[in-house]
Amino acid sequence: MGNGPHPPTPHTDPEPRAHPTTTPTPEPPAPTDRADDTPAPEGTTPPPTPSPSTPTGTGTGTGTPGSSGTDAPGPLGTDAGSSGTGTPGPTPPEGTDPARPAAPRPHHTPEPTHEEHRTLAHSGNGGGSGTGGDGSGGGGGKRPPRKPPEPRGGLLMGRPFGVPVYVAPSWFLVAALITWVFGGQLERVLPELGAARYLVSLFFAVAFYGSVLIHELAHTVAALRFKLPVRRIQLQFFGGVSEIEKEAETPGREFVLAFVGPLLSLVLSGVFYLGLLAVRPGTVPGVLLAGLMISNLIVAAFNLLPGLPLDGGRMLRAVVWKITGKPMSGTIAAAWVGRALAVTVLIGLPLLTQSGALGSTAVDNVGMDTVFDALLAAILAAIIWTGAGNSLRMARLREHLPELRARNLTRRAVPVETDTPLSEALRRANAAGARALVVVDPDGTPLSLVREAAIVGVPEHRRPWVAVSGLAQDLTDGMRVSAELAGEDLLDALRATPATEYLVVEETGAIYGVLSAADVERAFVKAMARPS
Repeated sequence: MGNGPHPPTPHTDPEPRAHPTTTPTPEPPAPTDRADDTPAPEGTTPPPTPSPSTPTGTGTGTGTPGSSGTDAPGPLGTDAGSSGTGTPGPTPPEGTDPARPAAPRPHHTPEPTHEEHRTLAHSGNGGGSGTGGDGSGGGGGKRPPRKPPEPRGGLLMGRPFGVPVYVAPSWFLVAALITWVFGGQLERVLPELGAARYLVSLFFAVAFYGSVLIHELAHTVAALRFKLPVRRIQLQFFGGVSEIEKEAETPGREFVLAFVGPLLSLVLSGVFYLGLLAVRPGTVPGVLLAGLMISNLIVAAFNLLPGLPLDGGRMLRAVVWKITGKPMSGTIAAAWVGRALAVTVLIGLPLLTQSGALGSTAVDNVGMDTVFDALLAAILAAIIWTGAGNSLRMARLREHLPELRARNLTRRAVPVETDTPLSEALRRANAAGARALVVVDPDGTPLSLVREAAIVGVPEHRRPWVAVSGLAQDLTDGMRVSAELAGEDLLDALRATPATEYLVVEETGAIYGVLSAADVERAFVKAMARPS
């Protein structure tokens, strides 16, 4: 614990290292390369990571936790010159309270990734990264950590199938844009409407985004059918996004999960076509039904293009995954096809409009219309290119996440009873080369974890009069993690109960050690920095 959280590594001796005994047998402390030693306060939240989450591996092996690296760790409880040896100092004056621990600096646990299905308004699906989970900071020594609040994304509209649906502020901008553009078309088709055409146009904008919501709900229902949790659905400027927290386990499920969205858009287009047959042409219902039929057909067709982050790209990824047996190969192939699509859209869409291939004459497509078409093409191309790049980065993340194993990152700990003076507890820990303290009852049952930041905040001369129980965080169920957790399962467990330290236990319930959230964060960053 001393000068900073140090990424621990496994030791070779197979015995668990936390037993409710007295003074442990001295052994040299393991080397470490920690650069910072203040852990995150309880309640901190993880930073991100989007797109499809990674399958997790299970940590294996036995041994006691320790540290690895090149720098030798300082003794437990030292900071900025404090020795941490537990040597008694002068008795504090009568009536003087022990020093309160210093507030720790926040650290963040990496957040697991989320698969997103985005549907572009007018056209298709854009990719991106999902981020998640907010937590709350800091807190007193014994206050239990609070669960991170549900991620928000604008105005909550409801919870179909238990999944929150949000409308982002940017939706109101695109709704106004659709109202203005469609209103101009209605002026030519139904001039008798006058100013009321803008009310009809607003209804069309809302109905179209209702279709986008149905597209996203198709992804959501399929994900829930495959027991994949969905964090939320968000309607945005260029459509919608379903944040699916896990990756499909098989290429077949991946294919189905991607295909159901465009399929529902095609079904909606057919339904609007049948409705169009039942009304008179040239009327308000006829124009609305025709517009919704065409827009849903465009959404389906664009999403079926075979490049990430579109649904068609995920279908291509599933096919390559099935053929090669490697999800990474499918991601690479679909992502590069997506980048090629982005370039094609950037160049091809304005050329098609100028040539009159989209239904208007070349003479009409000049001035502001040309600028608008070029701007729309640039925005669509940027969304597709960025989404393809995010998919490649998340594929690399999927490769490295299994390297995060609780067993490998756990610090050696020594058990101490509640009334043990801090100086004596530090003496025992330093003699054993341990980097953490677990408070236990007389029977050896763990009760709480002594916070590293709290130890550093107690002046050395007061440590003989401060009991470890006053610096400890009471253990909750979420603060006990299995030594076998690894990858995304480990990150999910830490995100569910944000804290600075966690008790790591064997399958038998025996104490294995203490896991620092700061150590996990550093290991995550190092894993992501390594090339695939």
